[in-house]
Amino acid sequence: MTGKSQLGGFLQARRSQLRPEDVGVPTYGERRRVPGLRREELALLAGVSASYYTRLEQGQSLSASPEVLDAIASALRLDASERRYLHDLAQVDRHRTRGRRPAPERVTEAARQLLDVLADVPAIVLGRRSDVLAWNRLGHALFAGHLDRGAPDLPAQRPNMAGLVFLDCHTRDLYADWPSKARAVVGNLRLVAAQYPQDTALHALLGELSAKSTEFASMWADHRVKACTVAAYEMRHPLVGTLTVVQQTLSQGPGPNVVVATTEAGSPSRAALALLAQAVTHNAIPADPVQLGPRAGTG
Repeated sequence: MTGKSQLGGFLQARRSQLRPEDVGVPTYGERRRVPGLRREELALLAGVSASYYTRLEQGQSLSASPEVLDAIASALRLDASERRYLHDLAQVDRHRTRGRRPAPERVTEAARQLLDVLADVPAIVLGRRSDVLAWNRLGHALFAGHLDRGAPDLPAQRPNMAGLVFLDCHTRDLYADWPSKARAVVGNLRLVAAQYPQDTALHALLGELSAKSTEFASMWADHRVKACTVAAYEMRHPLVGTLTVVQQTLSQGPGPNVVVATTEAGSPSRAALALLAQAVTHNAIPADPVQLGPRAGTG
């Protein structure tokens, strides 16, 4: 999908999701043929002409200033992540270049040292496309104990966490509130897609997920954006039962990120994690790989 159509699609989707009563626009009891705000209503709230906003939404104008984008973002009630996403899409329009396949991502030495230090905490290293570049023993056991632990070491076999969430039944069953986890994955991918519009491997992943998962396609079409840095999830692990973890992304700057899963001190979840650590120590985690699609289980 081009950046131009992404910008127009995002504006149209968010406008349709904003009800007149949410922003104090009177309707006088009239029947409305379109959901959400009309273009001229949104333009009035943003302080721009209706014709200009229409051209912007239709991808016919590439000259929106940061000030105009901020005004539109305020009118649409966008949060900080969505506002940044809007600006990123506008930049894509202004500086369109040919797509290219980026160089393979690698684990930095700093990330490897962090994995070593976090031996008692589930931790994985994710690339920007959510490929698993590395994990420690407990991270493997918690998130994907059914996969070969050595898979991240082979670029052609690297698991992809977005693919696992949507295409792998084990990972789907792992999350008690799977839709919440799925929406977080999609929202984060939208941010990445806007930041790296020339990443052909990323767009290939998005295309495959859309083709293989109707749920992904529906969530992607919704144009929701979410920075997934800290979130609590109830997990139903096949070995230790139910536990609640807080998944946190430790940013490594422009490189790969380290994601850790923590539990509350003295809680049953902490006890379950300790039990999982014992199982790992005694090699109770199966290492047989599960065959997934070409992107669900590979990077």
